[in-house]
Amino acid sequence: MLPLRLLPLLLIAFFETAHCVEKPNILFIITDDQTYETFGQPKQMEAQTPNLDNLAARGIHFTHAYNMGSWGAAVCIASRTMLLTGKTLWQAREWAALDARERNQLHLWPQLLEAAGYETYISGKWHVSVAAEQKFRFSRNIRPGMPKDTPEAYQRPVEGKPDLWSASDAGLGGFWEGGRHWSEVTAGDAVEFISHARERTAPFFMYIAFNAPHDPRQSPAVYLDRFPVEHVPVPASFLPMYPHARNIGCGIELRDERLAPFPRTEYAVKVHRREYLAILAHLDDQIGRVLRALETSGEAGQTWIFLTSDHGLALGSHGLMGKQNMYEHSLRVPFLVAAPGAVEGRRIDAPIYLQDAMPTVLDLAGVKTPETTGFHSLLPLLRGDASAHAYSAIYGAYMDKQRAIIDGGWKLIAYPDARVLRLYHCASDPSEIEDLAGDPAHRERRMALLRKLAKLQRQLGDPLDLAATWPESSL
Repeated sequence: MLPLRLLPLLLIAFFETAHCVEKPNILFIITDDQTYETFGQPKQMEAQTPNLDNLAARGIHFTHAYNMGSWGAAVCIASRTMLLTGKTLWQAREWAALDARERNQLHLWPQLLEAAGYETYISGKWHVSVAAEQKFRFSRNIRPGMPKDTPEAYQRPVEGKPDLWSASDAGLGGFWEGGRHWSEVTAGDAVEFISHARERTAPFFMYIAFNAPHDPRQSPAVYLDRFPVEHVPVPASFLPMYPHARNIGCGIELRDERLAPFPRTEYAVKVHRREYLAILAHLDDQIGRVLRALETSGEAGQTWIFLTSDHGLALGSHGLMGKQNMYEHSLRVPFLVAAPGAVEGRRIDAPIYLQDAMPTVLDLAGVKTPETTGFHSLLPLLRGDASAHAYSAIYGAYMDKQRAIIDGGWKLIAYPDARVLRLYHCASDPSEIEDLAGDPAHRERRMALLRKLAKLQRQLGDPLDLAATWPESSL
């Protein structure tokens, strides 16, 4: 254990080393649908990710990184739009609704870095309402929101009946469309770009966007073999049905929820989680290829690495399969920073948004953050300045169906259509199993959180009026 008295000195050394390069290289890796439960120590899911584990062991892990939410069912669109524009949820929605000419007037994250002398590069998933090729100097194999799937991938599996879907059958397309698994293609693109890094004089910004572990969760059979179904645990919060699903936009009409049969069975959840763990293990190997290429390139000593995901995933927790909910498994993501000279294995528990990556990288590069940016640089927190904690509470939203606030280890979830509040003490109940909203002992806390949530809504331009359902929130 590192003596606390030495930490400030090591942090100073870390930043002196990190800033010896005027404009460091930036390798930004973003995955799709990766819940925080697969990351860190201890992991809540039995993920086999040695490359990510090694990266965490030599980096800084933000343990409570959140996506702010979404205005539609494709949560990744909102998440990545916020990330690339710097705008908070409802301002990002307004930007996405503009016509193409107006949208293109805003300089996105890579353009701001290119103007500061960076060579910008993208490979993989984009899913933002402007063309990636217009925003990055170099681009390869830009991918859509998700691979094509088939009807056989839904409402499965049913125990005792044949499963028409095979997660290892490359003939079904999906991640293998084009002849090679998309994760392998994206990693290969990144390795190729890094291999030419020494030939360049300008620093680089690499935006490497993997589609995995999004469904259809496909991987070679050797990865599936690592996770026998009978050994895959069911989540602690497993439910056959979520009681408010129809009123919160998570009913049978939602694509993500139709992946598994209704009601949920332990067997179906085990199979889906097995396929998730397998594609994640395959993804980890591909990320390992990228990290090894960086080490052998001679550029590792001048490169900051950021790794996160656009949101998490339920996978049977609370009777849900998708990410369109306010529970930790779906709002919370991995967030890792590794830099030359970093204090190894450090954890920061202060809550952040994953979209803080944009102003952090701009800060590192010496680029002025646009005034329209609603997120914050993490450099003060990385320096060890606890007083720089930017968020008094975390806000979450899904369409006009759900709202949430996370504050001081507590979470309040509001379902206006169902007229239901749910209250969890996440600090002592990380699986969010015990709903305390109906406990008279917590009435004052529930009301205080509801009022603070309404205040955050006003600050963020949220169009939903909670006072129509809970008049006390307008106080």
